Amino acid sequence: MFVLDLVVITGMSGAGRSTASNALEDLGYFVIDNLPAGLIGEAVEWDDSHHDRLAVVVDTRGGLSFEALEEAFDDLSARDVPVKVLFLDADDDVLVKRFKESRRPHPVDRPTLVESIATERAALEALRARADLVMDTGGRSVHDLRATVQEAFGDGPTERPLRVTVVSFGFKHGVPQSSDMVLDARFLPNPHWVASLRDLTGIDKPVREFVLGQGDTVPFLDHVRGMVSFLLPRYAAEGKAYLTIAIGCTGGHHRSVVLAEEVAAWLKAQDVAATVTHRDIER
Repeated sequence: MFVLDLVVITGMSGAGRSTASNALEDLGYFVIDNLPAGLIGEAVEWDDSHHDRLAVVVDTRGGLSFEALEEAFDDLSARDVPVKVLFLDADDDVLVKRFKESRRPHPVDRPTLVESIATERAALEALRARADLVMDTGGRSVHDLRATVQEAFGDGPTERPLRVTVVSFGFKHGVPQSSDMVLDARFLPNPHWVASLRDLTGIDKPVREFVLGQGDTVPFLDHVRGMVSFLLPRYAAEGKAYLTIAIGCTGGHHRSVVLAEEVAAWLKAQDVAATVTHRDIER
């Protein structure tokens, strides 16, 4: 049996277990949520042939008793399986605020939210005491918590490249719902009104030369490159995994296609994981 790392994620409800789980998943851990403590040993056996990093979330959704978890710890120790316990915590007033904002019920059913939190805290007291790492998430943003978890459990800086999709579209067909950034190319002369270009698309060389030959095209692309260059590292720092840049013209056949191809090619030249799609080119 070989498990490089096993992390048990636990702690107070509302303290950020889901964010911590996602951060570990980004580091290459296989994460199992709400696993009964008695099944951790079996998960390790199963994981042995699939992954070398495993994280399991154990909390009060499975009840207020953690005797089975203590037995699992003893069993894993006897089998020389390394285990780290990550405990997420926050002050009661922070947890109350988060539950009121999310409007989700607390897993510990008590007459009031304050009583539910107090009961859970008492049940988790011993587990908190044996944790390898206790994180107070009260003053942390989601991005800060993610970065802290990755720093604590990663082997170095986390490499999760931002993936960029550049999509051309026609405004008359609607703006793509997945768009993070929308650019309007309708200020450029429309090849549709040039008889020899009307039935072609921005993939064809004559249309490309027509669009790129307009006096405003190059300055526009320069501004786009500058803006995207500024934004990409900041999006990545905030943990954004995907970015969609939508470039539109009237029908999505000519100007937007040329510009989307240009932007995507420039991104690839910068070693950015970029793809280009033309939503309306066949319409």
